Amino acid sequence: MQLYTKITIALILGVLAGLVANILDIDPLTRLLVSIEPIGTAWIRLITMVVVPLVFASLIVGTASLGDITKLGRIGSKTIVYYMATTAIAVTIGLLLSNVIRPGSGMSPEGLEALRSNYMAESASRVEMAQEAPGLADVLLNMIPRNPVAALAGGDMLPIIFFAIFLGAAVSALPKERRDHIVGFFDGLNEACMVMIHWIMKLAPYAVFALIGAVIARFGLDVLGSLLVYVVTVLVGLALHLAITYSVALKLLARRAPLTFYRKIRGVQLIAFSTSSSNATLPLTMETAEDVLTIEKEVSSFVLPLGATINMDGTALYQAVATMFIAQVLIGDISLVAQFGIVLTATLASIGAAGVPSAGIIILVVVLEGVLAGSGIDPAAGIAMILGVDRILDMCRTAVNVTGDLTAAAVIERSEYEHALRGGRAR
Repeated sequence: MQLYTKITIALILGVLAGLVANILDIDPLTRLLVSIEPIGTAWIRLITMVVVPLVFASLIVGTASLGDITKLGRIGSKTIVYYMATTAIAVTIGLLLSNVIRPGSGMSPEGLEALRSNYMAESASRVEMAQEAPGLADVLLNMIPRNPVAALAGGDMLPIIFFAIFLGAAVSALPKERRDHIVGFFDGLNEACMVMIHWIMKLAPYAVFALIGAVIARFGLDVLGSLLVYVVTVLVGLALHLAITYSVALKLLARRAPLTFYRKIRGVQLIAFSTSSSNATLPLTMETAEDVLTIEKEVSSFVLPLGATINMDGTALYQAVATMFIAQVLIGDISLVAQFGIVLTATLASIGAAGVPSAGIIILVVVLEGVLAGSGIDPAAGIAMILGVDRILDMCRTAVNVTGDLTAAAVIERSEYEHALRGGRAR
């Protein structure tokens, strides 16, 4: 049986076990599912362990192999423009759906009060975390590490990416004999990381069952019922972004069949859904891009690590819907000017979002502060309304995020190698 088939079965069994425990209120089963969650957490740590050396080595090899520094600048500028454009489209889709469906118009006062009382304390702590988060200028400055070793030790992805690209560019300028020694070492490190990924992925079905079962067992259906329209709006938006934005980009810009592409990356989407972490999924994303999608390594090694750090289409769309939902409940309709501000703020804020579970909540606070400014309403009151369903939406938006990363890699590769790919390489 193929690994991804096993993962799919584990995902289904985990959901069923969690639903049985939750709906039938079987306390021993709930405790059992929660008790095995550390198995999934340990697996996430194992795969996250490989991320830093893999990204560092692959970026150096990819950058050094380009040979032409102007080519690096061209790929980099295309990637950033593409990511920002798709993020802005995702936010716009979220706003349009929110204006049409109006998910906040049907919230009852009783449901609102219940959500606030259950989640107010946790939402206040999320707001405090957001207030401590650096601004855009600080994010850009912090990309340049004072100490690259400290950045590697701390797993700070943007400084790691910056230093690895800078070092790779310097290596490309060395004489061939010296360059080959350095590239050979990091290429060997990259391949060793891939071997570790293969070992770790053998544990994926067990980890997925443990993670999903615990989440669903804790997930109260009463909370889902009161937020059903909001949840459906987010999910419809994510589905539209995938079906329209990514499919059009694949068909017109990457010259690939969307359905075939999605079928090939289903394993990445499953892992992203289960872990809610773009960073934890990154090793498998890179392996799939190179081995399954046959994307050039010099493109995937640059585009995908950068995407796991700054490309958050699913998160940005969720923030747009969440902001509109909260605003409709607490202050009523908001102006088109304010909605344009949501597009701008959510797009720019996504650059500094960490690729870890629930990072989108932190960015949402930043967006909410702009929308609720002058209303006298604490953003924590809004966050408390949606916190109960955030985990399940986090899983869905992370799957969209990684799909966007792989789509971008395919688009950028096509733009760089149009003539070579026109010959009909297998897709």
